[in-house]
Amino acid sequence: MTQSGKNKVAQENGASVVHRFIAIAVAGLMMACATPGGVRALEARTALPNAEAGAVKIDNFTFSPATLTVVPGTTVTWTNDDDIPHTVVAKDKGFRSKPLDTGNQFTFTFATPGEYAYFCSLHPHMVGKIIVKAADAGGATY
Repeated sequence: MTQSGKNKVAQENGASVVHRFIAIAVAGLMMACATPGGVRALEARTALPNAEAGAVKIDNFTFSPATLTVVPGTTVTWTNDDDIPHTVVAKDKGFRSKPLDTGNQFTFTFATPGEYAYFCSLHPHMVGKIIVKAADAGGATY
């Protein structure tokens, strides 16, 4: 077999592998969509890495949003956008940040369903709550 013939066979084999991979990926997606709640479950899984879903801003002596609902495994990031230091402290002492200067962040991953009340230890009137709810296969939280 000539070199150009060998190259043609190699190109055809490579194309065959790519076509096979695409067919398997499409079949898997079709199976996910065929199951009850399959599309919603897929959307819920892809939405979890979105950092904005687990973001709390600190500004003007408030936590925003004041209450955030997430699913287990979500990492929440607090960002101090105020011009003075603040802290993030769980009322049950489950987590505690150091004083956060302007632009500093604190993160905590919530593994267990429940309600987690928190406050700023420097300004105790500043309060917030993280609600961790388990999601069903369709993406709904309870």
